[in-house]
Amino acid sequence: MMCCVREMKALMLAVLIGLALMMQAVMAEAGPREEIVVAGGCFWCVESDFEGVPGVIGAVSGFAGGTLKNPTYKDHTGHYEVVKITFDAGKISRDEILHKFMRSIDPTDDGGQFCDRGPAYKTALFYKGADQRVAAEQAVSAAGQDLGRKIVTKILPLSGFYPAEDYHQDYYKSSDIVLTRAGPKSKASAYKFYRKACGRDAKVKALWGGAAPFAGSGCSAALPPQFQKPRAFETSPPGYFWEEEESARLEPLESCRRRCERGWHQLSLFL
Repeated sequence: MMCCVREMKALMLAVLIGLALMMQAVMAEAGPREEIVVAGGCFWCVESDFEGVPGVIGAVSGFAGGTLKNPTYKDHTGHYEVVKITFDAGKISRDEILHKFMRSIDPTDDGGQFCDRGPAYKTALFYKGADQRVAAEQAVSAAGQDLGRKIVTKILPLSGFYPAEDYHQDYYKSSDIVLTRAGPKSKASAYKFYRKACGRDAKVKALWGGAAPFAGSGCSAALPPQFQKPRAFETSPPGYFWEEEESARLEPLESCRRRCERGWHQLSLFL
């Protein structure tokens, strides 16, 4: 009996040592973590793009670039919609992240991105420290050379990052149900329709061709003609969700995503 007990203890010790060695090997392979904040229009889309990139640990939607303290989705005047990307620098470099980002947006558009118009949807690269600033400058310069056009993406110091509400995190893959004009939909389904209707992938593919890292994956339908020239907003309008929907009929030129969030309205005709 004592012999069996000793053998069991020896076996358990060997297993624990093996697990410890495996953990040590995994930790040794992992590089230093780094964070970078980018603004590329709709933060749902940027988060969706980068969370699937090997080496990226996570992406968080939020706000940056403004002076308003503790901004919310309903009031983030002066801020950009941004995404904080955390990555393993041993598996993917900062330069690779920025290279992919610049080719996932339209960096020549100074009025917003795709169907989302206004200052909050403009593009920008935020930096913390000289190294990130130099990397951002190089990324913008390379994009300009590749396109042969003026790049309007700004390079700005990061003075603070404010995460968006939980409602907006992982929106693109959430199974939570939201009530829309077309009936109950999962957030993932609502996001998929928004991205397709907004024409993001179609525009990026047309601009960057084969260099576009995320376009051409089944979300490339163009925006219906009556929504191709959205009305510009100086600030994001109030009333975003179904329960706050305005009774008045919205103009066809209003932001595609705003309509999606306010009950889908006329866009539901294209479902």
